[in-house]
Amino acid sequence: MKFSQIFEMINIGAVILDRELKVCYWNPWMEIHSGITAEKIIGSQLLDFFPNLNQKKFLRNCKSVLNFGNLSFFSQRLHQYFFPFKPITAFDINFEYMQQSCTMGPMREQENGGPGSIEHIYIIVQDVTELVAYEKKLIDMNMKDGLTGVFNRRHIDKCLKDEFSRHKRYSRPMSFVLFDIDFFKKINDTYGHQCGDFVLQALSSRIKAIIRNVDAIGRYGGEEFCCVLPETDMDAALLLAERFRLIIAGEKFKFEDLSIDVSISLGVSEIRDEIDSPETLLKKADEALYKAKETGRNKVVMMN
Repeated sequence: MKFSQIFEMINIGAVILDRELKVCYWNPWMEIHSGITAEKIIGSQLLDFFPNLNQKKFLRNCKSVLNFGNLSFFSQRLHQYFFPFKPITAFDINFEYMQQSCTMGPMREQENGGPGSIEHIYIIVQDVTELVAYEKKLIDMNMKDGLTGVFNRRHIDKCLKDEFSRHKRYSRPMSFVLFDIDFFKKINDTYGHQCGDFVLQALSSRIKAIIRNVDAIGRYGGEEFCCVLPETDMDAALLLAERFRLIIAGEKFKFEDLSIDVSISLGVSEIRDEIDSPETLLKKADEALYKAKETGRNKVVMMN
């Protein structure tokens, strides 16, 4: 059995380039995932088919392999992919391209029984999309609430501590909003827990859609949610909290043939000199939320 036959059967990509970066070998795996036959690409410049590789880093690594015989590794964590192939994964995670780990190395000509000059480069391409998707799933399970998809309490506590530490170092503003659904038990008791779950999901989705990327929304427990707002003073936080309130109160939540009115009460706190810990900031927001519910609900209350 010829060794070249191995590369015809294995479930990885194999490419061989000459010193001018023309394709000399293109195995069936590369044909299947690229949609480019070996007959079409062999003898052509690789960069003509994959212009995304025409960049300094790739060319520098090719030169290093050809001139010095070095090995080059391109990890998925740093580069995501080498060749822009369509991803294949059973996980419900969207990647624009197949996630790949790639290796580039020298191929020497045999001279007088010993290693000779380097005339070719090999590139090995491994599809790691499934592995990356699985890792992402595990990370999401550790950070996200299973029902609503927003951050869970553990991750929000971490965000709060991180932002509190950043404030202490740089004296930048930061606010915290704590809110819950008014009369949520009545929704569950009247329409059932499936409807209650729908309201939790729909509400968190609506709030998530209007916050910034740097903000963190989380489910803090039951029907209680919160937002960590970096670089946000009390005035801006109050405006945002009021926007939350109006959006939720201003629309019907439609579940099956039901149309449900939902409102939220919100408490807002801001880091100030006298607040000495994340727990104190959270306590202030909790006190403000309690006051909002005690004085009529469907309102925003701040606590200094």
